[in-house]
Amino acid sequence: MPAIDFDQPIDRRNTSSTKWERYSDETVLPMWVADTDFKAPAEIIEALKARIDHGVFGYTSVPHELNQTVIERMQKLYNWDIEEESIVWLPGLVCALNLACRAVAPDGGVAMAPKPVYPPFVSAPHLSGLQVCQIPLVLKENRWVIDFNELEQLITKETKILLFCNPHNPGGTVYSRSELTELANILVKHNLIICSDEIHCDLLLQKDAEHIPIASINPQIAQQCITLMAPSKTFNIAGLGCSFAIIANKELRQQFNRVRNGIVPSANLLGYTATQAAYNQGERWLDAQLEYFRENHDYLMREINAIPGFKMLPNQATYLAWIDVSGAKLENPALFFERAGVGLSPGRDFGDNNYVRMNFGCTKRLVEEAVKRMRSAILNHLPA
Repeated sequence: MPAIDFDQPIDRRNTSSTKWERYSDETVLPMWVADTDFKAPAEIIEALKARIDHGVFGYTSVPHELNQTVIERMQKLYNWDIEEESIVWLPGLVCALNLACRAVAPDGGVAMAPKPVYPPFVSAPHLSGLQVCQIPLVLKENRWVIDFNELEQLITKETKILLFCNPHNPGGTVYSRSELTELANILVKHNLIICSDEIHCDLLLQKDAEHIPIASINPQIAQQCITLMAPSKTFNIAGLGCSFAIIANKELRQQFNRVRNGIVPSANLLGYTATQAAYNQGERWLDAQLEYFRENHDYLMREINAIPGFKMLPNQATYLAWIDVSGAKLENPALFFERAGVGLSPGRDFGDNNYVRMNFGCTKRLVEEAVKRMRSAILNHLPA
């Protein structure tokens, strides 16, 4: 098999790339939205070519073989036994957050979510007519985690659902088995549904980190859980729109499907094809990508923490750096760096304007140039 070259840049301009065509100034390096700049594994590309060569793209049901692949994957990776009927295919996970809120709380109520967190965790409840109660994350051994004591104190009779993110975005925390068990016990005690977004579960940077789906902790929490997963972040195939929910509770699954019927479709045939190839043949490519991520991450840890006013904690997972720039005293950090030629996600969108989020799922050369520009901008900004 040929070597996998992640250093080879792929020109994504003029391809309708959301990431690369955001900025009118083409000199700005786009390091914001969570997709990578890497070509998908050759096995996925070949599978797609074969499906396209067939030439017929009619209505497509979920392949039984794909469901079996997911079942086998959950068992192999997590020792988690699921049933085929528990799998619900979707075109994305943001819509799933919205569906979960509407399925669980059709008459309103309160949704809980961490802070900071990926913005749809806050917008989905609002769009669904729910109030949002956010639980500030606390720093524990260089990891941002939910304070479970505070979470339990904030639960009221109006609380319907917890929107959970593991691995966490932003911050890259991977919750331990003991932490997940404690959380599961609280949720079972209060009979709360949890919607657990686990889309980054394959992207473990710390080699001793272990992803554990919270639904696999025990049968009780499995009955209160909507688990969300996808190959999209892992294999850079988000544009193919293929994700899935795992919902063991039949009544909860029926409610979920009831609110999506006629509005949110299933995935599409090319998405199914790519997912099958990714999960069956993509491990070698994924292992190589993870090593590349680790090198980019370690470089950022050294260089970002050497910039005055900056602080970056180590990621357990994801290719998204959560950078504290509070020491630089910037009124609008994301705009400041955009003017310096680096397009980052604003921390305020996640709930904390003292931060910016950087996507390092790109070539080392791009990461190095971004750091160079950020360092130069800050040194020129600081008083003499």
